[in-house]
Amino acid sequence: MSRAEHEGLSIGYRIYYRLRLMGLSFFGPAQLGEESDPTTQLRAERAAKVAEARARKQKQQGSG
Repeated sequence: MSRAEHEGLSIGYRIYYRLRLMGLSFFGPAQLGEESDPTTQLRAERAAKVAEARARKQKQQGSG
């Protein structure tokens, strides 16, 4: 995993994310459409958190 993929995410969140992803892989629904797939939603949630962390970092660098 590259540094950019987990930029700004705590180790606790990254472990929790991996556990949730593994749980969905083993115990999640068999087949769902793209819009209702929990794995896709989980990945989108993580991408939003990374984007938020990057925006915060940019804001701090700009004002500091």
